[in-house]
Amino acid sequence: MGGQIYRIDRDRARFKEVVRGRIREDLQRYLASSELIGKRGDRVVSVPVPSVELPRFRFGSNDGGVGQGPGEVGDAADGRDGEADGGAGGAGEQEGTHILEAEVELEELASMLGEELGLPNILPRGRDELDASGGQWSGIRGQGPQSLRHFRRTFRRALVRTIAAGELDLERPVVTPIREDHLYRALKPKPRPESSAVIMHMMDVSGSMGREQKDIVRIEAFWIDTWLRSQYRNLEVVYIVHDAAAKVVDKDTFFHLRESGGTKISSAYELCLDLIKERYHPDDFNIYPFHYSDGDNWSARDTDRCVSLVRDELLPRVNQFCYGQVKSAYGSGQFKKDLDTAFPEETALVTAGVDDRSGIPRAIKAFLGQGR
Repeated sequence: MGGQIYRIDRDRARFKEVVRGRIREDLQRYLASSELIGKRGDRVVSVPVPSVELPRFRFGSNDGGVGQGPGEVGDAADGRDGEADGGAGGAGEQEGTHILEAEVELEELASMLGEELGLPNILPRGRDELDASGGQWSGIRGQGPQSLRHFRRTFRRALVRTIAAGELDLERPVVTPIREDHLYRALKPKPRPESSAVIMHMMDVSGSMGREQKDIVRIEAFWIDTWLRSQYRNLEVVYIVHDAAAKVVDKDTFFHLRESGGTKISSAYELCLDLIKERYHPDDFNIYPFHYSDGDNWSARDTDRCVSLVRDELLPRVNQFCYGQVKSAYGSGQFKKDLDTAFPEETALVTAGVDDRSGIPRAIKAFLGQGR
């Protein structure tokens, strides 16, 4: 029985490897799809994997015959192949397509992403000294469970007490610890350096950003979050929306809010800067602002204000500033051109244009490919 269970576990593990291999083969398709986003848990994501051969019994050739009633062994059964009595049509003879929901840990999915796009691991900046749980059982205390009693130190303490009291018989040296002699191992806390990061997703929600543009942003944000979570143990995510004014919102509002006002990009950059100054100091956090827009801005004057904020205030404080421009029928696409002109050789500022979903993998690689 034990050997059979072992074989079952081995076969199940092998089948999981087959499924993961299929995911790796089709990862480029998943990078541009929203199938994964709605099926994400805290640590795993359900990936729909089509056309995977499911294990099943295979029977040998059967030339026909009857199971009961009149007839001899080997006689063909009456009836017409492929037809059902009273049915509207004949039964099909083709196999169905199997869709398998495979659960994959986000850390493993991030590893696949890194391999597929050739992403380097990130070298964190700042002071990586956030306390994390950890330590060693090297401390000693006078109370604790018997399972943690330190025998050697308890005996030594009892021996010293017995000798000091003149009760040690050298002919029959018996040392009996009493309750006050007992010492126990204790966990000695030890701060463990941990890197901490914050992602600031900023998006234009004016009338020119439609459902498809927001869906592209949603897919990009999913993969960006997945990768950065694999690089940092402590990661916070902030969502900022803006039209003519900017505000912090929750995740659901970020991806579904639609306004009809104008666009003033500097409002988002100013709010981002305020949050960095108040809550996310560069000495404590690795900071990643991502801005998504269709390229329209209220005025050239406001674009100049944005350039000034990025150059003088944001870039000195962040690991990298990323701007993703999503093509829209109503957007001019001018803002990316202005940023590229203002920062022709600035490696800490990365811009990427996405005309449609097929451009998502290139944008993700541009944003995460420097390892900053």
